[in-house]
Amino acid sequence: MENRIRQLREEHKFSQSDLATKCRVSRQTINAIENNKYDPTLELAFRLARVLGVKVDELFIY
Repeated sequence: MENRIRQLREEHKFSQSDLATKCRVSRQTINAIENNKYDPTLELAFRLARVLGVKVDELFIY
């Protein structure tokens, strides 16, 4: 499953570090998610959606 997190992050002009701080994870976690090497937990997916201003289902491409 691919995601739109990098696209949404860049639209908000957040660095990976900015997004990581706002979501209380490491920059490496954001990098792994953006590169489809790690699927976020449901809790983290909700945090990402809240910070990026979208619904959870808008984060992912099925």
